[in-house]
Amino acid sequence: MALRIGIIGRGRLGGLVAAAVRGSDAADLQLGWTAGREGPPRGTAVDVAVDVSHPEAVPGNLEWAGRTGTDLVIGTTGWDRALLQHAPADVGVLVAPNFSLSMALVRQLSLVLGRYAARSQQGGSGPVDLAVHEVHHRHKVDAPSGSAVLLARALAEGAGRPESEIATSNLRLGEVVGRHEVHFATPAESLVLTHDAHQREVFAHGALAAARWVHDRPGVHTFDDLAAEELASLLAG
Repeated sequence: MALRIGIIGRGRLGGLVAAAVRGSDAADLQLGWTAGREGPPRGTAVDVAVDVSHPEAVPGNLEWAGRTGTDLVIGTTGWDRALLQHAPADVGVLVAPNFSLSMALVRQLSLVLGRYAARSQQGGSGPVDLAVHEVHHRHKVDAPSGSAVLLARALAEGAGRPESEIATSNLRLGEVVGRHEVHFATPAESLVLTHDAHQREVFAHGALAAARWVHDRPGVHTFDDLAAEELASLLAG
């Protein structure tokens, strides 16, 4: 039986997710409805809703998911993550500031790079600077992006430093889909991890992968939980 998908948000990403559901490569999925600022429609059940709307809508959408027993994927950024402390326990909620599996790999590598920074500094290589820089289209509201925050947290965790010590910068330019850079620098050398998103379709297909994964998995999850299964063999090798 096809998984019925509801989409909250009629922006560019919401439209791409809807198109991906309708595509021939998503035969196991069915589009139940799309909704805008008015919120999910009443009386039309879906299995999983994908929220790519706006930060102010997230509290109400979490409440709706619990009340209707609908699993929820939240791709919206810029909202208070403390809300997850009150997330419904009997439905699956997956939070993903970025739906790219490649970005999930960059986060894992950022964690390793933070650990390497700590070891390098202990080895007497001198001070190690860690930073994250991101560029997005001029329409993006939150800055830094949710993905940049996630990468900075991974660096800080790996290095054993406060997040405040990880420099983060951002630019909003034209129609740039998304670029994230993770920087490691010592007086002797530097290293940069870069992820460039060329097309937004990559996020749409990632959102559907998240919807498939979170269905019938109660509790709060992140895209890293999904990615861990996909990347386990690479990271273990």
